[in-house]
Amino acid sequence: MNKEQQLRVDLAAAFRLIYQMDMHESVANHLSAAISEDGKKFIMNRRWMHFSNVTASNLQALDSDDDSIMSTDQAPDPSAWTIHGNVHRKYPTARVVLHLHTTYATTLSTLKDPRILPLDNNTARFYNRIAYDTNYGGIANSEVEGKRISDSFAGKQALMMGNHGITVVGETVAEAFESLYYLEKACKTMVLAYSTGQPLNVLPDQLAEQTAASWDEFSGAAEAHFEQLKAMLDKTNPDYRD
Repeated sequence: MNKEQQLRVDLAAAFRLIYQMDMHESVANHLSAAISEDGKKFIMNRRWMHFSNVTASNLQALDSDDDSIMSTDQAPDPSAWTIHGNVHRKYPTARVVLHLHTTYATTLSTLKDPRILPLDNNTARFYNRIAYDTNYGGIANSEVEGKRISDSFAGKQALMMGNHGITVVGETVAEAFESLYYLEKACKTMVLAYSTGQPLNVLPDQLAEQTAASWDEFSGAAEAHFEQLKAMLDKTNPDYRD
């Protein structure tokens, strides 16, 4: 299996897993992965295709420098094109881009202060490692809004999109998926902690940074987690590889 085919299989698996974990939304939201060294050519789900129907072969190849496809019947979703196209064009190292409206992250994004505070291991994972965009400009279907969103990343591994949702990036599908997985868990912890009405016991800055840095020691867990989840898919829904 060549490099692009393996990438297609992994990205298709991510779609199916996100569907199984109920982190999808109708036929919206998009996942993409770069297939060129400069990141400008990438694969992404086709317009209005449900995550449960995505396969390795039906992922669409796109070029962020060529918008002629937007005037054809094969055009991807306009908001997906503006977000993913701009992120891939601006950040060649952001090989995989996952944009979703997951329940707890979206809920947190609607608060006046959408920050993930360091309360435990999972929330501290994102300490100083997530950017915040609180300048929501409506559905991101314009080039201006796409560029504004991509600029908001500021080199971080994730973006909390105020009144919108989240976007995470990674060097591999497994890495990006693991960030998404823990980001949603962190947001759930925040929402549930706020719901108690009790004062939050926020970790001091130095301890929060130490905890966040400690996660680097477990980087291999992302690949292990993702490979075992794919093995589960292979037993129940192996057609994602088609």
